[in-house]
Amino acid sequence: MTAEKLKIGLDVDGVLADVIHTWLDYNNKIRGTISKEEISEWNFWERYQIDKYDFYKELSLCWQTWYKIPSTEVNLSTTTSALSDIAEVDIVTAREESTHIYVKSWLSSQKITYKNYVGVLEGLEKTKLDYDIFIDDSPINAKSMLDDGKSVILYTQPWNLKFEDPRAKRIFQLKDAIPLIKTLIQET
Repeated sequence: MTAEKLKIGLDVDGVLADVIHTWLDYNNKIRGTISKEEISEWNFWERYQIDKYDFYKELSLCWQTWYKIPSTEVNLSTTTSALSDIAEVDIVTAREESTHIYVKSWLSSQKITYKNYVGVLEGLEKTKLDYDIFIDDSPINAKSMLDDGKSVILYTQPWNLKFEDPRAKRIFQLKDAIPLIKTLIQET
């Protein structure tokens, strides 16, 4: 496998965009207060008696004000540019169709470098896509991808701290993915 052929599927929510921050602002005005650190599992909404579909609908509403959504970290533009220098990087995101325009506006405003934008309706659909490496924050997606023989770099968030699988490589900043990917390229 050469660097030109290496394909990376890069997630948005929780990896690039800290949309949970915006959702928490919304939630904390209409329900009891929740902090990001309290979101210790993927399906946290069950613990707080929040309907799953309400949660996802509210996330979609948050994207309508995309300009208020912070990035997960500083220098994402520089990091995605560096990733694109060593591999083909596509945005691979699971979301409601109506939010794609907002996400693309956010990516543009953040100067995120990528080749293609690929949207699916459900996170588990990502597993079926042809990528060598996925960078994602969902422990459910990660397990599915790993079980399908895909390489996964898990972007650390409070909701995936309990996920332990030696096949996944955990990162705390996106730039930490660069040496992992370079090593993978050298090994192939």
